[in-house]
Amino acid sequence: LLLLSIFIYFERIFAISSAVKVSPDFMNQIRTYVLNGKIEGAQQHCMNENVPVARLILKGISRIGRPLEDINTSIENAGKLEVYKLEKNISVLATISGVAPMLGFLGTVIGMILSIFEMANAGGNIDVEMLSQGIYTAMTTTVAGLIVGIIAFISYNYLVAKVDKVIFMLEAKTTDFLDLLHHNE
Repeated sequence: LLLLSIFIYFERIFAISSAVKVSPDFMNQIRTYVLNGKIEGAQQHCMNENVPVARLILKGISRIGRPLEDINTSIENAGKLEVYKLEKNISVLATISGVAPMLGFLGTVIGMILSIFEMANAGGNIDVEMLSQGIYTAMTTTVAGLIVGIIAFISYNYLVAKVDKVIFMLEAKTTDFLDLLHHNE
């Protein structure tokens, strides 16, 4: 579970980081194309940028000529798909953060059962060495489960915060685009 958590974390970090890499003058160029009536140029510019914001703007550009509500709805629907792509496998981290400690506690119970079993079979000759193996199992599984759970929980929350920032950026850019269309009418 630890390896899966680490893999998902880094895979999502790279995916989210690449999702926000858009040229600083992207919206200015789109604005220039749209104001000059060069819709095909704006579409081509969006296709050259392989990032979520460009795909959303492209969806809006493809609907130019329709009512603003239709354009807004199509951008929102495309935005939901982009957010879904960004959040891919993040819920697995949430699951791991809950399951890992439970598995650790299961190991604790198994370790304690082993210790009690050894005590029951020893008759009256109970020594520390006999109990230590079960207690060792109990403690190591608890620690391992908690470590994995903590790492997965922190990773999950960090990735959710990163996705929220991307969503805010997408909303801001698409709002700028819709404002451009509104003023251009």
